[in-house]
Amino acid sequence: MSAASVAALAAELRSARLDWIVPDWPAPAHVCAVATTRSGGVSAGAYSTMNLARGGRDDPAALAENRRRFERFLPASPIPLVQVHGAAVAILDRATKAPPTADAAVTRERGIVCAVLTADCMPVIVSDRRGNAVGIAHAGWRGIAAGVLEATVTALAGLGASRGDLLAWLGPAIGPAAFEVGPDVHAAFCAEDPGAEALFAAGRPGKWYADLYGLARRRLEGAGVASIHGGGECTHSDAARFFSYRRERDSGRMATAVWLAG
Repeated sequence: MSAASVAALAAELRSARLDWIVPDWPAPAHVCAVATTRSGGVSAGAYSTMNLARGGRDDPAALAENRRRFERFLPASPIPLVQVHGAAVAILDRATKAPPTADAAVTRERGIVCAVLTADCMPVIVSDRRGNAVGIAHAGWRGIAAGVLEATVTALAGLGASRGDLLAWLGPAIGPAAFEVGPDVHAAFCAEDPGAEALFAAGRPGKWYADLYGLARRRLEGAGVASIHGGGECTHSDAARFFSYRRERDSGRMATAVWLAG
């Protein structure tokens, strides 16, 4: 992958006629990130076309080709995470070999690719304004409630980033008009934080519609992140562009990646 800046990465994607997302946020040019969509791959059926899942019933050959196409735009193969909807954060470096069991990853080494897979859960990218360190979190409701975003901020601070100097970008996730939840989700956020009640709209008896984007912003702001960007996409409602586990349980996965170029 030859891109050394955000502009170069965006130009390569346009040249390839891909509608993948390059985050629009005020990070330094050497902080590169990309979120895939359903387009650009070779998978068929429910997995069409750019499925990047590591499991499921997709054709292994198609998965391998999809990964090859994705990695064309990266400086190296992403270090995969074993995602379990928790709050563990992996600190990645060139010595990292086995896939860590974690739902977030951070690094300060150039060329190390941090990535997560999603299909309704939210990918959240975090960087400091100087681009000294970057991180990414797999933030579904369980992970957000467990503190994965706060843990990611703490891990970046451990790499030398100032909490007041952090930027975040919220990638495609299920939107508030589609994310119907029960009392377990409502209680997970509101029992100890009554202010989160404003992010739940009443639905059917015993049900609410949760604003996952709003919940992520609230947690990030509480962790000291003042500059938050992205949000607004709905993976559930835009079937042409995004996979959605809630819409189709037999679904593919999209990838979001971040790295320090140079």
